[in-house]
Amino acid sequence: MKEEVIEALSPQDQQIFVDMTFGAGGHTRALLNHGAATAQVYALDRDPAAHTLAQNMAKKYNGRLHPLLGRFSELETLLQSEGLGTDSVDGILIDAGCSSIQFDTAERGFAISKDGPLDMRMDGTRFPSQPTAADVVNSLDAPTLAKIFKTYGEEPRAKKIAAAIVEYRQNYQPIRTTLELTTIISCAFTHTESRQNKDKLGRQAHVATKTFQGLRIFVNNELNELSTGLEVAGKFLKPGGKLAVLTFHSLEDRIVKRFFQGREVNERGKSIHQKHREHLQRDFATNSEPERTGESKIWAPMNRNKVILPSEEEIEENPRSRSAKLRVAVKL
Repeated sequence: MKEEVIEALSPQDQQIFVDMTFGAGGHTRALLNHGAATAQVYALDRDPAAHTLAQNMAKKYNGRLHPLLGRFSELETLLQSEGLGTDSVDGILIDAGCSSIQFDTAERGFAISKDGPLDMRMDGTRFPSQPTAADVVNSLDAPTLAKIFKTYGEEPRAKKIAAAIVEYRQNYQPIRTTLELTTIISCAFTHTESRQNKDKLGRQAHVATKTFQGLRIFVNNELNELSTGLEVAGKFLKPGGKLAVLTFHSLEDRIVKRFFQGREVNERGKSIHQKHREHLQRDFATNSEPERTGESKIWAPMNRNKVILPSEEEIEENPRSRSAKLRVAVKL
């Protein structure tokens, strides 16, 4: 959704942007090339391979691109070391989740379709002691594995898959490769269940997709990192600055939605009646004007529908974009 992102952030001369997920550099390149000859981009990625790409790209932009290596939770320190402070950035982009270069490299262990070591760490070379996906599936008990698959992968058959994994490793050998894990998961499903397995968009999906998602999110602590990243973005954006966030599944989107609403990320959903009653009680106690339900005092959505979806043309060209959601808000 490069065009939608550029339209939302609308880069201008002299402005400063932070691309918090450089990846292969598509969004950063677009920001630098979009009619803003003096705009600067600070490009963060936790993956050393992506950071190397950013360093090579920086040579073409005469000091306008500043590569940063680190996680969202390290960003505040990194930006401060670059001389940036609170309320100093005009626009920030977060493209959450896994990048194409990670999915497309079999040795990284992210993809179901490519056999490789069961790793899934986005920055394993920086933190070699960090547990891999293989460490997780070979060491945790069935209830814990099921909770990971259910919570982070939203897998309804989590208990059945976890039981199959534990049975395999106990009776045969430790699980070492993506193909091995995919086969074990597939064997936990009947032929009918496999055919009926679909994603939230109604598309045919591999039975191992949600389990792999859950493992990847758990291994990389992605949701906590995203929450931290949003807080840091809010701190460094200047009033009137724009924050654009691309997500690819409901867990990420829920975090972003609640952040823009000024709600706690883990807050349980409340009914309209509960919210109205709480507002009345608070207004009575403070003798103030009623506050409008669901509105944040910090962020204002840029578009009426609040969520921007990919065009049919982009989905045709890039099937991976089908589940993408873009939310953009202005810091008040």
